[in-house]
Amino acid sequence: MPIRGDFERALLEKINDLETLKSKVVFWQKEGEKVVFTNGVFDLLHIGHLTYMAKAANLGDKLIVGLNADSSVKRLKGEGRPVNDQANRAALLAAMFFVDGIVIFEEDTPLNIITTLLPDILVKGADYTIDNIVGAKQVIANGGEVKTIDLVEGYSSTSIIQRIKNQGT
Repeated sequence: MPIRGDFERALLEKINDLETLKSKVVFWQKEGEKVVFTNGVFDLLHIGHLTYMAKAANLGDKLIVGLNADSSVKRLKGEGRPVNDQANRAALLAAMFFVDGIVIFEEDTPLNIITTLLPDILVKGADYTIDNIVGAKQVIANGGEVKTIDLVEGYSSTSIIQRIKNQGT
């Protein structure tokens, strides 16, 4: 049983409110560590997510993930989403050894998180351009960088859900 308790405790230490995460980011940056931030829904975790997160983590020393809350996902993706609730999605992200912090947000965009944390590097998938990445202007104005990462073709939670639905017909 101790292993399970330690594992659960380790996961929970990564999932923070914004204020707690801000103090961690300030500490890390004072220590000279580069903080990377990305965000998303991460509903059905797949190899595309894992590859993307690993590449994002390799851009710096600490990786922070902004996770859309269930209410935000429902507004953005529609009824029936998310498939997995925010607690489960956060725990799966926290289990990734290269994820250092997670913050759940209710808004449709992570702008408040980005302007509060001011990461050194802001990352999104290559399906975005710097012009349409939320928070890019704020990160650049603070001396940070904005980068895009190529996605693993053929993988998305939406496409996986659609394939499952099609198998049922």
